[in-house]
Amino acid sequence: MKNLGLTLLVLMSALLNNGAHAEAQLGKDYTLLASAQPSSKQKIEVLEFFFYQCGHCFHLHPLIAQWEKTKARDVEINYVPTIFQAGAEPAATAFYALEGMGQIKQVDDALYQAIHVQQVGLFDLDSISAVVTKNGVDKAKFAAAYNSFSVQSKVTRAKQMLRSYNIQGTPTLIVDGRFVITGLQPADTIKVLDEVINQVRKERAPAGKKH
Repeated sequence: MKNLGLTLLVLMSALLNNGAHAEAQLGKDYTLLASAQPSSKQKIEVLEFFFYQCGHCFHLHPLIAQWEKTKARDVEINYVPTIFQAGAEPAATAFYALEGMGQIKQVDDALYQAIHVQQVGLFDLDSISAVVTKNGVDKAKFAAAYNSFSVQSKVTRAKQMLRSYNIQGTPTLIVDGRFVITGLQPADTIKVLDEVINQVRKERAPAGKKH
């Protein structure tokens, strides 16, 4: 009986360890873009295609924000607001306006909270201004940035990227212009993200430094 009990413990331990160290699998946890896109060669680029009105993006947001604070120096992340329909364009425009003002981190949470917790519809400049000005953003400067040519150009670029990367839903993460992570639970998304980044890092390492 003692031997049987010891055998069961060993088997259970092995199963738990295998589960804990299971690596992300291509085709299951992440996929490849049909057409690879240009990506930074200096750092490992991560793109998050998101939509403020998306509930899944709302739940991933705090995890990806925390991940960004602790990411390795050889990794950079950029956010791309998706515009699947005209109603999404004002929020995307607001994102680029606030990013250009250097205040997106200041109000990012507030925009998500307004939509998903306070049930506020952010579909035009006035409704968005009401939220951002409550969070320390100058109303006149925000309106000027919102209506600027540079911000409109970025919105146009975001629409083009949506097609180039063949984004079908949000949130979708693209790593190194090749790897697609989407449709996972928030914690699993971060886990797979780290594993894919490590894979890219190994690919880029000089032959003598690969392990």
